[in-house]
Amino acid sequence: MAGETITRAHLSEALYEAVGLSRNECGELVDTVLREISDTLTKGEAAKISSFGSFSVRQKGERIGRNPKTGEETPITPRRVIIFRASHGLRTLINSAHTESAEGIAQEATASIELGRE
Repeated sequence: MAGETITRAHLSEALYEAVGLSRNECGELVDTVLREISDTLTKGEAAKISSFGSFSVRQKGERIGRNPKTGEETPITPRRVIIFRASHGLRTLINSAHTESAEGIAQEATASIELGRE
Protein backbone atom coordinates (compact mmCIF):
# COMPACT_ATOMS: atom_id res chain seq x y z
CA MET A 1 0.00 0.00 0.00
CA ALA A 2 2.88 2.37 -0.61
CA GLY A 3 1.62 5.90 -1.13
CA GLU A 4 -1.98 5.09 -0.13
CA THR A 5 -3.89 6.35 2.85
CA ILE A 6 -5.14 3.66 5.20
CA THR A 7 -8.90 3.98 5.59
CA ARG A 8 -11.42 2.35 7.91
CA ALA A 9 -12.31 0.07 5.01
CA HIS A 10 -8.65 -1.04 4.71
CA LEU A 11 -8.50 -1.75 8.44
CA SER A 12 -11.76 -3.68 8.53
CA GLU A 13 -10.78 -5.69 5.41
CA ALA A 14 -7.41 -6.60 6.97
CA LEU A 15 -9.22 -7.64 10.14
CA TYR A 16 -11.71 -9.68 8.12
CA GLU A 17 -8.88 -11.53 6.37
CA ALA A 18 -6.91 -12.11 9.59
CA VAL A 19 -9.69 -13.06 11.99
CA GLY A 20 -12.51 -14.32 9.82
CA LEU A 21 -15.39 -12.42 11.43
CA SER A 22 -18.02 -11.05 9.09
CA ARG A 23 -17.19 -7.84 7.22
CA ASN A 24 -19.91 -6.00 9.18
CA GLU A 25 -18.52 -7.20 12.51
CA CYS A 26 -15.00 -6.16 11.48
CA GLY A 27 -16.25 -2.72 10.45
CA GLU A 28 -18.05 -2.32 13.78
CA LEU A 29 -14.93 -3.45 15.65
CA VAL A 30 -12.72 -0.89 13.87
CA ASP A 31 -15.32 1.84 14.56
CA THR A 32 -15.46 0.83 18.24
CA VAL A 33 -11.68 1.02 18.64
CA LEU A 34 -11.45 4.40 16.90
CA ARG A 35 -14.42 5.76 18.88
CA GLU A 36 -12.79 4.62 22.15
CA ILE A 37 -9.55 6.41 21.23
CA SER A 38 -11.50 9.54 20.21
CA ASP A 39 -13.56 9.56 23.41
CA THR A 40 -10.44 9.15 25.55
CA LEU A 41 -8.69 12.05 23.78
CA THR A 42 -11.81 14.22 24.02
CA LYS A 43 -11.65 13.80 27.80
CA GLY A 44 -8.05 15.06 27.70
CA GLU A 45 -6.62 11.65 28.62
CA ALA A 46 -3.85 9.73 26.85
CA ALA A 47 -4.60 6.67 24.71
CA LYS A 48 -1.79 4.13 24.63
CA ILE A 49 -1.61 1.19 22.25
CA SER A 50 1.09 -1.27 23.27
CA SER A 51 3.84 -1.79 20.66
CA PHE A 52 2.36 0.98 18.51
CA GLY A 53 2.40 4.31 20.33
CA SER A 54 0.45 6.79 22.37
CA PHE A 55 -1.87 9.67 21.55
CA SER A 56 -2.22 12.60 23.89
CA VAL A 57 -3.77 16.06 23.92
CA ARG A 58 -1.71 19.18 24.52
CA GLN A 59 -2.97 22.69 25.15
CA LYS A 60 -1.34 25.37 23.01
CA GLY A 61 -1.52 28.97 24.10
CA GLU A 62 -2.39 32.03 22.08
CA ARG A 63 0.40 33.38 19.89
CA ILE A 64 1.00 35.78 17.07
CA GLY A 65 1.41 34.31 13.59
CA ARG A 66 2.06 35.86 10.23
CA ASN A 67 0.22 35.59 6.95
CA PRO A 68 2.97 34.26 4.63
CA LYS A 69 1.67 36.23 1.63
CA THR A 70 1.18 39.62 3.24
CA GLY A 71 3.40 39.39 6.33
CA GLU A 72 0.45 40.70 8.35
CA GLU A 73 0.45 39.62 11.99
CA THR A 74 -2.57 37.60 13.07
CA PRO A 75 -3.43 36.25 16.53
CA ILE A 76 -3.73 32.46 16.67
CA THR A 77 -6.25 31.41 19.28
CA PRO A 78 -5.50 28.90 22.05
CA ARG A 79 -6.37 25.33 21.08
CA ARG A 80 -5.87 21.70 21.93
CA VAL A 81 -3.78 19.56 19.57
CA ILE A 82 -3.28 15.81 19.30
CA ILE A 83 0.25 14.50 19.74
CA PHE A 84 1.32 11.01 18.60
CA ARG A 85 4.44 9.41 20.00
CA ALA A 86 5.49 6.16 18.35
CA SER A 87 6.60 3.27 20.55
CA HIS A 88 10.22 2.23 20.54
CA GLY A 89 9.28 -0.94 18.65
CA LEU A 90 7.44 0.98 15.92
CA ARG A 91 10.32 3.45 15.52
CA THR A 92 12.78 0.57 15.21
CA LEU A 93 10.56 -1.15 12.64
CA ILE A 94 10.19 2.04 10.58
CA ASN A 95 13.89 2.85 10.71
CA SER A 96 14.97 -0.68 9.80
CA ALA A 97 12.51 -0.75 6.87
CA HIS A 98 13.85 2.62 5.67
CA THR A 99 17.46 1.47 6.05
CA GLU A 100 16.79 -1.79 4.19
CA SER A 101 15.00 0.13 1.43
CA ALA A 102 17.85 2.63 1.10
CA GLU A 103 20.44 -0.17 1.10
CA GLY A 104 18.48 -2.04 -1.58
CA ILE A 105 18.35 1.04 -3.79
CA ALA A 106 22.08 1.63 -3.31
CA GLN A 107 22.85 -2.02 -4.17
CA GLU A 108 20.67 -1.84 -7.31
CA ALA A 109 22.37 1.37 -8.41
CA THR A 110 25.81 -0.14 -7.81
CA ALA A 111 24.86 -3.28 -9.76
CA SER A 112 23.55 -1.26 -12.69
CA ILE A 113 26.71 0.87 -12.77
CA GLU A 114 28.88 -2.26 -12.71
CA LEU A 115 26.82 -3.82 -15.50
CA GLY A 116 27.23 -0.67 -17.56
CA ARG A 117 31.02 -0.86 -17.27
CA GLU A 118 31.25 -4.41 -18.63
